[in-house]
Amino acid sequence: MEAKISIKDLTKVFYKKESRVTALQDISLDIADGEFVCLVGPSGCGKTTLLRILADLEKPSGGTFEIAKSKKERPLQSMVFQERGVIPWLTVEGNVSFGLKMRHLPADVINERTAYYLKKVGLEKFAKLYPKELSGGMKQRVSIARAFANDPEILLMDEPFAALDEQNKFILQEELLNIWSETKKTVLFITHSIDEALLLSDRILLMSSQPGTIIDEKRIDLPRPRNMEQVRADPLMADHFVEIWNHLQDEVQRSRK
Repeated sequence: MEAKISIKDLTKVFYKKESRVTALQDISLDIADGEFVCLVGPSGCGKTTLLRILADLEKPSGGTFEIAKSKKERPLQSMVFQERGVIPWLTVEGNVSFGLKMRHLPADVINERTAYYLKKVGLEKFAKLYPKELSGGMKQRVSIARAFANDPEILLMDEPFAALDEQNKFILQEELLNIWSETKKTVLFITHSIDEALLLSDRILLMSSQPGTIIDEKRIDLPRPRNMEQVRADPLMADHFVEIWNHLQDEVQRSRK
């Protein structure tokens, strides 16, 4: 399958006064078009830095990456952050349509696409509200709808559900998978939740402690559509869970030496 994201020998070094910190070292990987990939690793291993480089928010210190473009008018990437990056002075509708308006698309396209994704995340009745009137889960729905509505080549998601309670987390995971199954966007998703990674992923990439590099991967062959109950009842998923848990524990211990 054609690679949508190609990364080769990517390294990132941060310089602070007289010290230097290597956040990422020699990251090389390909992510296929339409693949849903989760990054799992200990805190501080460079997961967010990798996403920020792919989003052109950081420059790599070495190596290269390429995002294959299928349509000239389509933006390369959209990013969904953990901290619910909604625009406070815009309504729900205004937030979802923001990227479309920045691209100067026709009004009928903007209206149609905005209405479609508001409905997909269950916010059509809240279109005229402002973020201060929304719960945390609703704000994340806005962020997800905005990202998909803008129709990017790839979607970068940095622990978007980490701050939510379990009930809202399960609901948004299901909504995300429903939208992804329709759009087949290429997704790179950061999570600290092993259950979440097993539920969402086609493939899980395991990162080392700092300097971060990819040291293993797990292919998740559980048929789709899937839910958390199926994930937790499957013996192979249980084996994956234990292996990933042990990996995280080993890397945390290694970082303390």
